Amino acid sequence: MDALSKIFDDIHLNKSEYIYLKPQGDWAYAYQEQDAMIGYVVLVGNLTIQFDSQSQLHVEAGDLVLIPSGQNHSCHNNNKNNLVEALNITALFDQKRQETIEFGSASGEPALILAIRGHIDTIMARPLLNALPNYILIHHITGSNAPEWLQIGLHFLAVEAYQIRPGRDKILDHLVSILFIECVRDYIAQLSDSNHWLRALVHTELANALAAIHGKPELAWTVETLAEQCCMSRSKFAPLFSTIVGETPLAYLQQYRFRLASQYLREGQWSIQQIAHKVGYSSETAFSQTFKRTFDLTPSQYRQQFQSKLKTQ
Repeated sequence: MDALSKIFDDIHLNKSEYIYLKPQGDWAYAYQEQDAMIGYVVLVGNLTIQFDSQSQLHVEAGDLVLIPSGQNHSCHNNNKNNLVEALNITALFDQKRQETIEFGSASGEPALILAIRGHIDTIMARPLLNALPNYILIHHITGSNAPEWLQIGLHFLAVEAYQIRPGRDKILDHLVSILFIECVRDYIAQLSDSNHWLRALVHTELANALAAIHGKPELAWTVETLAEQCCMSRSKFAPLFSTIVGETPLAYLQQYRFRLASQYLREGQWSIQQIAHKVGYSSETAFSQTFKRTFDLTPSQYRQQFQSKLKTQ
């Protein structure tokens, strides 16, 4: 499996849902950050997305905007009346899934927005989310010049919305994964900075090292063996990796191993000793000591804390 595919495999995109927003006149809505990515396809009208007091984005009909981290934001029509109360749509993905939500004032220009949400493991996705911008905007995705992958994806989404059939949830997860991957591919293709972690994922040589780390983190990788994966000498590989990725190969390996260990601890299927072996540690003690330096908690404390949070939700 190539490096980019393994990254997306790691983030476990799941529980994908969508709703149609049909505001009219003066309107506003808000979304509260969750462990999810969110995207909007503006089918009719336009909207302004407000990320904070300093950052906003205007989106026209036919545009797609992806917000990878699903950060807090609000949206409103361009003639927003500050007295308009914002509709909180966060819970509507569960309460009104696949439905059309009408809101706003009684008169004025209507809009139609397809809102898509997919949950992700934000700890596993941290390097990806850190490398991506606050949003990815693709213009004119509903026209004849739209990328073929997007036209097909939106068509399948419409079909699944119209016909509720067995396997629908899995199909939706795959469709949203395709949407996310293609948006990231599009962003990587436009990157002007060659020294960027995302560039390493598609680098003709370094991608092999990243695929090896993400594919078999339990192996006793060294700088030399990772260099061999790239058919490079150690002296050439190490500085190139550090320059493009932003950290040394072994530092990257360790960070990935412990993100993965935290995922295993949250899943609760393996003992701490088994997890230690799955991330390349022969000694449970050494694993636990390094884990605590990373997370300020022992593996047992980390697991207990996560389970306690689940009980309170």
